[in-house]
Amino acid sequence: MAERHKKESTRLSLGTLTAAGVGAALGLRALLRPRMNFQDKTVLITGGSRGLGLVLARNFLKEGARLAICGRDEATLERARTELERLGGEVVAIPCDVTDPVQVEAMVAAVHERFGAVDVLVNNAGIIQTGPLESMTMEDFQEAIDTHLWAPLYTTLAVLPEMKLRGAGRIVNISSIGGKLSVPHMVPYSTSKFALVGLSDGMRAELAQDGILVTTVCPGLMRTGSPRNATFKGDHEKEYAWFYVSDSLPGFSMNAERAGRKILKACRRGDAEVLVGLPAKLGAVARTLAPNLTATLLAYVNRWLPQDSHPERFTGKQSETPLTRSWLTELSRRAAERNNETEVPIH
Repeated sequence: MAERHKKESTRLSLGTLTAAGVGAALGLRALLRPRMNFQDKTVLITGGSRGLGLVLARNFLKEGARLAICGRDEATLERARTELERLGGEVVAIPCDVTDPVQVEAMVAAVHERFGAVDVLVNNAGIIQTGPLESMTMEDFQEAIDTHLWAPLYTTLAVLPEMKLRGAGRIVNISSIGGKLSVPHMVPYSTSKFALVGLSDGMRAELAQDGILVTTVCPGLMRTGSPRNATFKGDHEKEYAWFYVSDSLPGFSMNAERAGRKILKACRRGDAEVLVGLPAKLGAVARTLAPNLTATLLAYVNRWLPQDSHPERFTGKQSETPLTRSWLTELSRRAAERNNETEVPIH
């Protein structure tokens, strides 16, 4: 009996040492991973004309990057270009619907002609749709998938040949905590963000051998100012109110500039994944360690959300009420002013 316990103890010790050795090796490899200097690098940011994309554009410019941004609305894009050029550096702004592969190819060709090959691609373009599942149509799901899955795939495939040729590159995919934890009343959004996480993780595994590091970013709520340009269904005023107030509360949502700095650091290091904000980290851990409890809590939250399933679609700016104009949303309204979210036309 004593001999058996001794052998088991030896096996456990060897297992512990092996695990520690593997952990140390992985840690050393992470430390030795080359950090990218963005000076004179060409950075392409989709959805870079407003919100988080514009925040990231400012950060990359400060690092000395040559910057290309794209967006669908030319007026919004032009305002962003004008602001960024005032900060110094080289900027090109290209109108592009990234859900169209033909437009994506033309955009990447235009960037290549102006600055050369893309060194860093940030797949940031996104949409937000909020409302009960019954109010969502197949078109809503298709729009979310087109924007959050196919668009990042199109842009990645367009820049990939040059990155492989050079044996270097960075790709940053902006997903969401909604890609780790499906949130009630945002099912098309979460579905597409889950798909993006899968795409991004798979690309990371396959492209590392070519010197291309792919980073998956999963932020929680950020005060970018975007809710007024999101779309809402059902009781759209109440849907907008709960979303906008949540997006504005300190502690529950994160300052966009702080989030942008964290994302840039993760890109520089070539991290596999970054969870931005404490709520995002807690949500991801809860979903992994206690899936049944998490599902129960989310079902309870859903009971408190508006239940009207009317399919008509409204933007946030069409859903304003005295509550959403109150001091509760002040921080998010200031962010909208800073981040070019105030004059986006209704599509």
